[in-house]
Amino acid sequence: MSTDLVSQRSGTDIFGDPIDSHPLWFKKEVFLQENFDSETYIEDLKTFVPFDNLRSELQSYFSSLQHELVELINRDYGDFVNLSTKLVDVDGAILRMRAPLTELRDKISQFRDTVQSSLIALQNKLRQRAEADSAREILELLLDTFHVVSKVEKLIKELPSVPTDWSNGDVNSNEKSNLSNGEIETNLRETQSMLLERIASEMNRLKFYIAHAQNLPFIENMEKRIQSASLVLDASLGHCFVDGLEHRDENAIYNCLRAYAAIDNTTGAEDIFRTTVVSPLIERIIPHSSSQVGSGPLGDELEGDYQLIMECIEKECKFLLEISSSANSGLHVFDFLANSILKEVLLAIQKGKPGALSPGRPTEFLKNYKSSLVFLAHLEGYCASRSAVSKFRSEAVYSEFMKQWNLGVYSSLRFQEIAGALDSALMVTALTPVQKSHAKHEDSLELTLQQSITLLESLRSCWREEVLVISCSDKFLRLSLQLLSRYSTWLSSGLGARRMGRTGSNLGSEWAISAVPEDFIYVMHDINRLVTELGGDYLQSVLEVLSSCPSEVLDLVKQSILHGGKSLKDVLPQIMSTMTESVVEKSVEDLRQLKGITTTYRMTNKPLPVRHSPYVSGILRPLQAFLDGEQATTYLTREARHELIQSVTEAITNRYYELASDTVNLARKTESSLLRIRHNAQRRTGTSSDVSDNNVSDTDKICMQLFLDVQEYGRNLASLGVKAANISAYRSLWQCVAPPDRQNEINV
Repeated sequence: MSTDLVSQRSGTDIFGDPIDSHPLWFKKEVFLQENFDSETYIEDLKTFVPFDNLRSELQSYFSSLQHELVELINRDYGDFVNLSTKLVDVDGAILRMRAPLTELRDKISQFRDTVQSSLIALQNKLRQRAEADSAREILELLLDTFHVVSKVEKLIKELPSVPTDWSNGDVNSNEKSNLSNGEIETNLRETQSMLLERIASEMNRLKFYIAHAQNLPFIENMEKRIQSASLVLDASLGHCFVDGLEHRDENAIYNCLRAYAAIDNTTGAEDIFRTTVVSPLIERIIPHSSSQVGSGPLGDELEGDYQLIMECIEKECKFLLEISSSANSGLHVFDFLANSILKEVLLAIQKGKPGALSPGRPTEFLKNYKSSLVFLAHLEGYCASRSAVSKFRSEAVYSEFMKQWNLGVYSSLRFQEIAGALDSALMVTALTPVQKSHAKHEDSLELTLQQSITLLESLRSCWREEVLVISCSDKFLRLSLQLLSRYSTWLSSGLGARRMGRTGSNLGSEWAISAVPEDFIYVMHDINRLVTELGGDYLQSVLEVLSSCPSEVLDLVKQSILHGGKSLKDVLPQIMSTMTESVVEKSVEDLRQLKGITTTYRMTNKPLPVRHSPYVSGILRPLQAFLDGEQATTYLTREARHELIQSVTEAITNRYYELASDTVNLARKTESSLLRIRHNAQRRTGTSSDVSDNNVSDTDKICMQLFLDVQEYGRNLASLGVKAANISAYRSLWQCVAPPDRQNEINV
């Protein structure tokens, strides 16, 4: 039984686990991976496994592998030993198998050599055929080229038989007499144009052949003939085109234009039309010679010139434009509008009226620019489709024409002009009220200050027709917002300087330091008017000017202008605060007489007061005078008046409470000190006080006087429409001076 137990436990340890069990971090399958690297494996395990444990596990695994190998050899050792006895005549079997394999290899090698030689022969034949085809194509190309050149030369020889320019005297008198009939002349011109179109078509074919047969000696030898034919064609085509233009022969012009399009020489036709037809017309309207430049009554003005040019285009150029834009004609490659008419007009302006392009005179410059846009729109009216308009605008001469109008410099000059006017108005040292007749002018919205009128005029100038350029509307919008910002900054900086009491620290702030409180009524009135205008008629006028813009853009413009109005409106609380401080300071001058009450009752033996002090009537007198003034009654709104009364009375009451509280506290402290001194003196002398408890102290007299004053002050507040009990400082003031039996009820 013990032997069975030992044999049962031989493969396990005391806990019943297998002897060859390994930790979880030791994985046998890692050694079977193709990319297994022993050094990397050890480095990875060393980070969390002690080196001794790792070496022990590896040695244990190595021993188990050797044990398994020995068991495998012992298990199949009998078969391994018997293997040598079963291998009989192995060499002979190998020889018998080698013979057919060698024979098969030789046959395959012979067959491969045969196929390879056939393949090489086939490739040689194919290469020879390709070379022959290429040579044949080149030969055919050369033959076609030769035939085309010969055909062109033959057709060119036929040209002299057809008169090209009847006005140059190229035919003798007999021929002229025979062909005096206009119909015969027209037929001959049409015949010549058709012949030139045919020659041009052949020349187009010739260009195609030459492009595919470059650098060949045969072609190089024919270059002189080709160039000669090309020169003759250009000259003859030009004569025929000029003749057709002079006689307005539509068929001849149509054929010539097709010939120009065939040889890809649209520039030649456009230049001929410009020099022969357009240039003389423009020269008569805008002379190029220095002696005639600027001699006209309009000087550099272009509006009248454009009108004459448009009339000439209608009479003298429209026929060609209609021919070139006819449907399915294939003549859309020409752009006589840009490369003939517009190019000549631009050249005439540059030479004849260069001052018209100068932004140094903004008014004349803008008028000429807008006239130019009208002229371009008139030219676009001759375009038959949208694609033709796009092609016209994409031409280089169109871009060059637009570049002549330096809108950036124009915008800068207008900025300096408009912003400079406002800046000059704001740099004065005092506010400048205008006369009532001017203030009530319709354009000024009843504004009262010259600075505000200048701002409104500057804002409107940005969007006037004689100033605004739609393509630069973003710059003028920015200028409008900068004007509003400049005005708001002028107000804020002035009010800030007045509050800080700084003089001469900021140029442009002197107006606020030297201003009287009534002047700020003008400022408040003008701001309210400007804010109303910005959100009303002014905004509508700007949106009407920009009505062609997308709705998203209009929304942004509206928000920006309203934001500028808000920046002005944000200054109103500062103005109200400034007026309040000015009125309060004047009122406090009378309020300081309150301190004399203490001296009156300390130095004299006056009885209890029965009426208020004289200074009380003067406390609110500056406020009443301010409200009764001409400026306040005329320009101060009911809401602003009420707000001013509330803010001023609250501020004055706060100061009143501070002074009264200090006076009462000081009187009580003084009385307490006097009583203490008196009691000490009585104890030293052994005498008793004769003062009765019914006697009224000086502090009680002071408080009674202040109480009477506070009551009168409350009645004065009521006369202004202010309920004294609603002011927290007045309630505190009442409780500070009122007798104990009247502390809880305020009754003035």
